[in-house]
Amino acid sequence: MSTPTQKLSQAGVSIWLDDLSRERLTTGNLQELIDTRDVVGVTTNPTIFAQALSQGESYDEQMKQLAEQGADVEDAVFSVTTDDVRDACDVLAPLHEATQGVDGKVSIEVDPRLAHDAEKTTEMAARLSKAIGRENVMIKIPATEAGLEPIAATLAEGISVNVTLIFSLERYRAVINAYLTGLERALENGKDLGSIHSVASFFVSRVDSEVDKRLEAIGTDEARDLKGRAGLANARLAYQVYEEAIGSERWNRLAQAGAKPQRPLWASTGTKDPSFPDTMYVTGLVAEGTVNTMPEKTLEATADHAEVTGDTVRGTYDESEAVLNRLESLGISYNEVVAQLETEGVQKFEDSWEELLQTVSTALGK
Repeated sequence: MSTPTQKLSQAGVSIWLDDLSRERLTTGNLQELIDTRDVVGVTTNPTIFAQALSQGESYDEQMKQLAEQGADVEDAVFSVTTDDVRDACDVLAPLHEATQGVDGKVSIEVDPRLAHDAEKTTEMAARLSKAIGRENVMIKIPATEAGLEPIAATLAEGISVNVTLIFSLERYRAVINAYLTGLERALENGKDLGSIHSVASFFVSRVDSEVDKRLEAIGTDEARDLKGRAGLANARLAYQVYEEAIGSERWNRLAQAGAKPQRPLWASTGTKDPSFPDTMYVTGLVAEGTVNTMPEKTLEATADHAEVTGDTVRGTYDESEAVLNRLESLGISYNEVVAQLETEGVQKFEDSWEELLQTVSTALGK
């Protein structure tokens, strides 16, 4: 009997853990999740690091050393986070080799305060990649308008990129264009396209959180019937966009030169509404060639009771389009929702970064 996580993997979904801490590394917990929960990658963000540093004693010794060296807060954050990601890359290195670089990836995000500064984002991406010094690191760059050029520029240098904070289908198309542009430049630069990887992180549950709040305010039966349906509909239509992209002549030319597809990644997959099934953003988004990055709570729920029945994305495009159209007919603007979510998303990461800086500052005794 296959477990739910094995079934998910067999259906073509790579399971990544949306969490990392020094404790996970030193206790062997990350390796345990690889062995027992079919985890094949890790994603991090400022919130995750802020939580890790505020709990336990795993960082005390390094903080003491950094304080003695007179490190400033920014340098200490850089040192601590890149050390954790480097160590996680080493844990996942066998998977990276076994999958020819497709999985075994660990993602680290550029300073979110640079989200609207293209030049500094590009510089930070290169600095992170060099400091970690592992082939299986992925640099996370937010999909703001200012992020599109750094995405292409970073890929052009042969650095793998996790494009994060995608909410809208229009922006996703722009992200795909940035990926293809980056690969074309990389080819011109003489890079091995087969060694460059990317995922496009589509945020799911946050769409429902915002849309459902608006549906509640409307309060009609039709509005209530649409609760919990926007996030899946939006993500499924993103997969349709992905299929169109990998069917294009532009992509075929790059594939012939050894390029790998930029896989859709489902992020924000923990349910925010307790009335929803706790695995709905896992079982509802099963499709070949995707990644689902899960917080541990969602991962454990999936392992315990998820019903994986095969592809739940292809064949849903008309229905998904109808959901978004019905929302528009109720006065809920798709463009307004996704623009708001992007703005809030950048702000949340900036707030978490400030929290991380404050936590490190306290640990350094500053």
